[in-house]
Order: sequence, then C-alpha cells, then structure tokens
Amino acid sequence: MLKLIRMKSQIILYYNYTDIENPELLKQQQEELCRSLNLKGRIIIAKEGINGTLQGDLAQTSQYVRAFASDERFAKTHFKYSDSDIDAFPKLSIKVRPEIVSGHLGPADINPTKVTGKYLQPEELHEWFKSGKEFYIVDMRNSYEHEVGFFKDAILPPLHNFRDLPNVLPLLEDKKQKTILTVCTGGVRCEKASGYLVNNGFNDVYQLYGGIVSYMEKYPNQDFLGKLYVFDGRFTMGFNLDSPEHQVVSNCSSCGKKSDNYIDCYNIHCKGHRHMIRCQDCLAEGKGYCKDCEANGLG
Repeated sequence: MLKLIRMKSQIILYYNYTDIENPELLKQQQEELCRSLNLKGRIIIAKEGINGTLQGDLAQTSQYVRAFASDERFAKTHFKYSDSDIDAFPKLSIKVRPEIVSGHLGPADINPTKVTGKYLQPEELHEWFKSGKEFYIVDMRNSYEHEVGFFKDAILPPLHNFRDLPNVLPLLEDKKQKTILTVCTGGVRCEKASGYLVNNGFNDVYQLYGGIVSYMEKYPNQDFLGKLYVFDGRFTMGFNLDSPEHQVVSNCSSCGKKSDNYIDCYNIHCKGHRHMIRCQDCLAEGKGYCKDCEANGLG
C-alpha cells in the first residue's frame, strides 16, 4: 500500500501601515487574488493599513507576494515565512475594520506613519544581548502568549488584550529615561505600542523589526525561551525544537508538569478563555476542559 506523505505548506505573515483610501475595494481585490491562488488565512484591512496571515504551497505564496508587492503602496512590506504540516486555517477570511490592531485608543493618538519607535534589527538585538548593554524589553503580547514563551528578563505586563495598553505605563514609570525595546509576534502591535510610549514621555524607544518570529528564525533557542504563540491552528511554533538548547518554559494547567501543548477547551460552548496548556498525559485521562467547565460538571 502506498503511504501518502503530506507536503509542508508555507505560512506568510505581514502588515503595512499605509493610507488605504478605499478599504472595501482592496478587500474585493484581495479576495479575488487569494481565491485565484487557493490561499486560506486571515486579512484585516482598514484605512490605516493591512495585516495578513495566509497559507498555501510555496508556488501559491510566492505568487501572492509578487502580486501584493507590485502595488506601490505595499512595495516595502516585510514578509515573515514559516512552514506548517497542518491546515492552520479552515478558510479564507478578509474583513474591513476601523483598525488593523484594535487598541481603541484612537488612530489620531497612535499613527505609526507619524510616530513610532526606532526599528531594531534582529542582528542588532543579538549584539545588545552579547554586549551587556542596559535595555529593557517590554513584551506587548497578551498574557496567555507570554505563558508559553518569552525573552529572558523581559517585562511581561498583564495584558488581556491590546486595549489594556494604558496599564503598561505604571510598570515603566521609572524607566522613561532608559532604553526600551517593545516586542510582539510579527511587529504590527509594536508599531502602535512603541508610538504610545513615545507619546507618553519615553525618550529612547525601539521596536524589534519583524517581531519575535524574525529573531527566533535567525537565533533559534537563543535569548527567546520556549515557543512562540501564533494565531492559527498550530497554536505555537518554534525553530530547531529537537535541539538540546530548546527549553519548555510553561506548565500543564491541570497537573503542573512541563508542557507547551496549547489546546482549546473541549467544550465548544465554553464562555471563558478557552486556551490552556495541557500535557498529553492529562489529555489521555480526558482532562481537556477548562477549570470553569470542570466546575460545572464537565470533564
């Protein structure tokens, strides 16, 4: 019997803050392009720009990148690439929204085309780590993203969503004269988060260009500990995971054993935050329900 081997597909991650005069027209154009290439994923379009994650085979994603970059508005877009051996997206979803990153702080207050932190390349950050330079990494991702991976010695604010950004300020009040580096998954949040710090009196603010994923790709299992949470069917990703340098920094929320296996609560009607880390042993025992659902007699 022939054994079918599933070929890995490619996932591309990108964003671009630029004026979009007609978001609905761009949505239509993107739908036509993506469907012609049989791509799946998510794209958010707003007057302030575009933010997308798409999956397809190498030929499909390459054609998309060429077509996308042929538009002069997007010619300098930085694409991040990773492999996947699963279908990370069930379908194609393209939506027009007020912002590509919802901070509800007002686009007039945080416009990355007018004010944002200075870009720091992954290679430069690597040198900062090696040189012993004094700087402070502020992780602008949500708390459940921190749980499975983070930069060593980073400040991890208790953010439930990006709307909680004002809560970061009290944690950094004594660092307004220090060098601050904001980090996030692919960079799109940091464009606004770093600008927010600049607008609030911080004098030396940087953002990691290309986000954490770009650093991990160049320096796997160095400085960033654990895995990177991603917003698709993979839940987490990493590089060189079989290397002895790779660390598991998170724990099963049921038994406490080391695990980086993120799942959704088995209860499809769960009203709480469905993400949680559960080890394979607990899952084998049927412990796939969050604590709230367990308290209600499930699991």
